[in-house]
Amino acid sequence: MSARDWSIQEIARLAGTTSRTLRHYDDIGLLPPSRIAHNGYRHYDEQALVRLQRILLLRELGLGLPQIAEVLDPSTSSGTQGAKAEASALETHLALLREEQTRLARQIASVESTIAALRGGEELMAENMFDGFDHTGYKEEVEERWGKKAYADSDRWWRGMTDAERAAWQRRVSDLGRDWIAAAESGIDPASDEAQAIARRHVEWLTGIPGTPAAAPGGDVRGYVIGLGEMYVADPRFGANYATSAGGTHGAEFVRDALRVYAEANL
Repeated sequence: MSARDWSIQEIARLAGTTSRTLRHYDDIGLLPPSRIAHNGYRHYDEQALVRLQRILLLRELGLGLPQIAEVLDPSTSSGTQGAKAEASALETHLALLREEQTRLARQIASVESTIAALRGGEELMAENMFDGFDHTGYKEEVEERWGKKAYADSDRWWRGMTDAERAAWQRRVSDLGRDWIAAAESGIDPASDEAQAIARRHVEWLTGIPGTPAAAPGGDVRGYVIGLGEMYVADPRFGANYATSAGGTHGAEFVRDALRVYAEANL
């Protein structure tokens, strides 16, 4: 490995996390910096980057920090037991990826069918339009993040929609995704008027979904919007909605930055 290293700010940006999180990982002994510069800033070498990649993967699999520390413990991970634990974790991750791949394939087929029907002047088949859009797959995650009431409110809102209202809502989501990707690929600044206009539409969309902090009276809309932007980068499930031809998290990072500028200026 080379002798190159990166500052904590660079690593936070590249990994889609925060300097605060990295400092916490250092405080609990999970990811110590490779060196500390004369100005007190933490720096990380390639070996630390590899360890951070594994930490983020295990976090995505749902492991808590104490469990991750056990998996990465050299006294166990270097042996057969540790290798089996990592293999098991990767197998779980692979199964989740395949499940998500199947869901996305169903969504693609559903949307393609709707497009063909609209262009051909055919009657829409409501029972087929939402294949792959089952929001209940996020039930546990929503309840954990924002409480059972948040999920119950949003679930009641979704189920109370007519087929036409659901279709209109999905078109709104698709339009936002399309416009975000086009803006990111155009090379404009996230703080530009064009990007901020999309950010305003995005926030208006969020505030119209019951059960979210953005819709609750007195809720922390600013913190919620900024937090979601960070999640778009950190969570591949959401980042995929803003994937550009450049690949990676470029599109999601553009959305995150534009939402942060909008939130700090308007919320």
